[in-house]
Amino acid sequence: MHYTCPYCAAINRLPADKAAQEAQCGRCKKLLFDGKPVELSDTNFNRFLAKNDLPIVVDFWASWCGPCQMMGPIFKQVCGQMQHQLRFAKVNTEQAQATSAQLGIRSIPTLIMFQSGKEIDRLAGALPAPQLTQWIQQALVKAQQNH
Repeated sequence: MHYTCPYCAAINRLPADKAAQEAQCGRCKKLLFDGKPVELSDTNFNRFLAKNDLPIVVDFWASWCGPCQMMGPIFKQVCGQMQHQLRFAKVNTEQAQATSAQLGIRSIPTLIMFQSGKEIDRLAGALPAPQLTQWIQQALVKAQQNH
C-alpha cells in the first residue's frame, strides 16, 4: 500500500499487514496517520490523490463560511475515528482556486471522495458527525465497487 506523507509529501510503501497507526514516514520520520486532515493546496493536491492507495475524502471550505466553520471540528473528529480506513484532507478554496475551479466547486462546504484519483461521490453542505460517517460509509461501498 502507498501512502503520501502529510508533512513532506514523500511516498511511503507499507505492507498491507503492517499496522498503519504506528507507520512513520521514511523521509521525515513523522506519523503518516496523526488523526488530523491533511491540508492540501494547488501544488500538492494531484500528487496526494494519485499516490495514496486508500480512498480520500476532501473537505472544500473557506474561512469566511459559517457552515464550513461548523463542519471543521466534525470533519476532524470523524478523521480521528476513521483515519485508517481512508485519508482525510482539506482544501481552502480561497487559497487553492485552480483546484477548486478544476473540480467545479460551486458551494461550500463540499465533500468529495476520491479513489485512485477519480471522483467517487460528492456532497454539498455541512453534516453532523453521524450523517457524515454514514455518507462516508456509503461512498466507500461505491469506491470498492469501482475499484
